[in-house]
Amino acid sequence: MLDWSSLQVGPVPRVSGNGIVNLSSLIGAQGVQEMERLGEIRFHALGDSGHGNAHDAQSVSDDMSVDFSPEAGALNPAFLLHLGDVIYGNDKSNHYGERFYSPYRRYPGKIIGIPGNHDGEVRSPADSPSLKAFRANFCASQAVVPPQASATGIYRETMTLPGVYWMLEAPFIRIIGLYSNLLENPGYLQGKKASGALDTTQVDWLQDTLSTIANRERKALVIATHHPPYSVSGHTGSFEMSDTIDRACTHTNMVPHAVLSAHAHNYQRYTRRLNGKQTLYIVAGTGGMNPQSVPAATGLPTAHSNEVTYDSALASLGYLYCTASARQLKFEFWRLGNEHTSPHDPLTLDLATHTLI
Repeated sequence: MLDWSSLQVGPVPRVSGNGIVNLSSLIGAQGVQEMERLGEIRFHALGDSGHGNAHDAQSVSDDMSVDFSPEAGALNPAFLLHLGDVIYGNDKSNHYGERFYSPYRRYPGKIIGIPGNHDGEVRSPADSPSLKAFRANFCASQAVVPPQASATGIYRETMTLPGVYWMLEAPFIRIIGLYSNLLENPGYLQGKKASGALDTTQVDWLQDTLSTIANRERKALVIATHHPPYSVSGHTGSFEMSDTIDRACTHTNMVPHAVLSAHAHNYQRYTRRLNGKQTLYIVAGTGGMNPQSVPAATGLPTAHSNEVTYDSALASLGYLYCTASARQLKFEFWRLGNEHTSPHDPLTLDLATHTLI
């Protein structure tokens, strides 16, 4: 079955340059300098938002907007990391207005993202070639306010990410965003060339990029994929994709501190223990789709691996609030609406020991 599904993947467009983007090019050098002086960076993360008229996505967006204050400076979140499935359905280019720009019209920060399977799917001629709409809005050659935003008086510029996979270099953290392709399940980092041959360009880029940063200043390392490596609800884990990432990490002697994903429409958190180090695997497909029920977390090893425990779960809309400093990486999940009073499952990972505090 896995052999068959791996042949159904779509293309993975190559990135421009080396695929590395500096946060200063997105928010300006002054903002980055303020974070460096403060000693930390904050950001939001979620996925699975762009469905229907996106009313629930707007509610989550409005909750995130409460985290901003005009006087807070670098204490404000630097950006929202969208974990994919920005737009569901056919004719995606014409739905960016009501399913992305409108629900996020009051969100003050920049929004960067990776595509999900629904962003890559091609079910009508309007969406060909695969990823056309995502690339136009997130990987534009220059930042402009697109008609889908300006037509309703929304000022949000297109993003200029180098491609559908990339690495963000920011104060205290590096985030590697990967495209896990267009299948409903499982995810794959490999793509397919026009000839039908397997394309490992993204996998090769991942290994090269990890090799490059292995020789640089150590920071928190987060990998983002739409399909989750581990999941017990909504969608199963993408173990073959996870093995691909593991091989690149092992080859370069790099261990991510966290892996963020979406796809399943709930919150799940797993802890992987390997060679004395802990890596957090967090699912947050909670940006606007109806929550999917999820089994209660047990703290016990998963069926797939005795090195991974299933530690927290919640069927709710909401978002991740993430904070990185030179010493720690913190995560909080904030539930939507009346639940927005205290965080669910707050976590702190010590970067030096690579373990939870």
